[in-house]
Amino acid sequence: MQTLTVTNARQNLGGWLKKAAAGEEIGVILGDKIIAFRPVPITAADYAETEYGLSAAEASEGAARIVRAIHADARTDYKPEC
Repeated sequence: MQTLTVTNARQNLGGWLKKAAAGEEIGVILGDKIIAFRPVPITAADYAETEYGLSAAEASEGAARIVRAIHADARTDYKPEC
């Protein structure tokens, strides 16, 4: 791992980030810790569409249906079987 001081990292930040994006291990010394530069996967904002193939409208309707079912269930009296 290539380690840098904050000052050195700041002087060529774009270059160090490009190297980290290419797979090099780059760390910046901050006090007694080393902070690593590395790519992070991005989670899609449209998770329901990506994961389940639902449009925004379908996801909203599904959520509303679940809320209605919960409210309907809460109004039912519980009668334990003895």
